[in-house]
Amino acid sequence: MNITVLGAGAWGTALAIVLAQRHPVVLWGRDAGHMLAAEKSRENSVGLPGFALPDQLMLSSDFDDALAHVKTPDSLLFVATSVAGLREVTKNLQSAVIQNLVWLCKGFEEGTGFLPHQVISEFISPAVSRGVLSGPSFAQEVAAGLPCALTIASDSPLLRQQVVSAANFGNMRIYSSDDVTGVEVGGAVKNILAIAAGLCDGMGLGTNARAALITRGLAEITRLGVALGGRPETFMGLTGMGDLILTCTGDLSRNRQVGLALAKGQPLDVIVAELGHVAEGVRCARAVRMLAKSCHVDMPIADAVAGILFDGVSPQATLAQLLSRHARDEADYTYQKPL
Repeated sequence: MNITVLGAGAWGTALAIVLAQRHPVVLWGRDAGHMLAAEKSRENSVGLPGFALPDQLMLSSDFDDALAHVKTPDSLLFVATSVAGLREVTKNLQSAVIQNLVWLCKGFEEGTGFLPHQVISEFISPAVSRGVLSGPSFAQEVAAGLPCALTIASDSPLLRQQVVSAANFGNMRIYSSDDVTGVEVGGAVKNILAIAAGLCDGMGLGTNARAALITRGLAEITRLGVALGGRPETFMGLTGMGDLILTCTGDLSRNRQVGLALAKGQPLDVIVAELGHVAEGVRCARAVRMLAKSCHVDMPIADAVAGILFDGVSPQATLAQLLSRHARDEADYTYQKPL
């Protein structure tokens, strides 16, 4: 099966490394200099240093050539950009001949508050099968060949079958779902809660507090996800609970690292600059706060993180505010009807 991965960051490179074991794969990156250097060294020292690129993995900075590799109905095009880069890449795909499109990014678009599938729908014909591949997946572990389980969500049963056929081998297990919105919401909101978990640990609040935060955070994800059209059971799976646990507890999590640094009193701009990679939780915190308000969904943890990031509220004041909230029945909430 011919496969092209657009985006030579950490996750795109890791997926390309795995898929190239069985398929003809092209990994495309926009920077010609970086891709040429990776071709010569057989290592993506910018996107994913320390991992050898298989000899059979083809590298390219030519957009048209990369797309020419996936024109047939049984081919797959993966978009591995950040949410911030999704609109530009998808816009450039408008006139391309593509059959099957799968995106890997997690988050809400800044400004519009759109989920990835909403951005893609503005430019891609409904005739193109599309879906999202998501789940608990640190790129370094995937590239190292460690076990990983992901979910492909799509309205197209055929596309789900194609992705499972392409990627379900070795230490990679692929599940399927038709709940695109639910899978996307889980992957987006967990990044904000990972910042909260980093703050929790950085402030020395203990593992009891972290467990409570993750549990109540999952309730927030579920409330917003159902209001946007997702199904409650989706959030108990890999792309809800699974991704949330990984991102809140794993030290490879960029969003968790943001929270740890905030707890030390470091300014946000310094943290992001030193991180050197995208932390989607920072980018989508405003969008989630806006959506929660418009959907009349209670999300105190996500709202508190946005307050710390953008409103100058201190972590200590935020903690006091959360702990002083009115006591309630744990299951005392009603899912809002989808918009």
